[in-house]
Amino acid sequence: MGRAGHRTALTVAACAALLLAACTSAPQGTDEPGPGGSSPAPIASDPAPSGTESSGDGSGDDDAEPAPGASATETARGPAFAADTSPDTAEPTGEGETFLSVTDVRVGAHDGYDRVVFDLDGTGSGMPGWSVEYVDQASDDGSGDAVRVDGDAILRVSLSGTATPMDSGVDEFSGDRIEPSGTESIDEIVYRYWFEGYTTAFIGVDEAERPFRVFLLEDPLRVVVDVRH
Repeated sequence: MGRAGHRTALTVAACAALLLAACTSAPQGTDEPGPGGSSPAPIASDPAPSGTESSGDGSGDDDAEPAPGASATETARGPAFAADTSPDTAEPTGEGETFLSVTDVRVGAHDGYDRVVFDLDGTGSGMPGWSVEYVDQASDDGSGDAVRVDGDAILRVSLSGTATPMDSGVDEFSGDRIEPSGTESIDEIVYRYWFEGYTTAFIGVDEAERPFRVFLLEDPLRVVVDVRH
């Protein structure tokens, strides 16, 4: 082979080597970018489905509709119902004086229980307390006069940390007797107004003393009493 033929053969071999290197420099099917390229955007995976919550006592509180006029947060779970009908008490909390008035009393039927809501408003930064218990007879504070309450058992609700409208700056609930429809455990609520730092109401319970629970909800402020079916 002459010099010209030899030079041609070397040139062909060099071109073949360069072509092979170009074909193998960026393997196909990988996420690695080629020269000057960018990686493909990652594909987000679907989130795992969230589980549904259920109440600790199996009463289905989260699925219950709120009482008429109540906010959706009132379906939030409260403490478990007591195994018996023992009194439930709580002291007022917070620094400084608190002057609250009951502005409304509402009742509604839920899945497994009836709910009474005492809406409160006023001044100060503290929270109300309560004493809720079954009593043999309903009577007014101070005078001791008997109060008629429809029901086979009487649940007395005494809210502490309350005040006169002059001190709280809001009007007190003007109702007296509430006779709900559609409730199973509660026959009647009798509101007895404020007296010397306490606001009292009586809940007439059907058939016999039933387990109940009491808890506080905020924004807006209210005390909730649930009586189990």
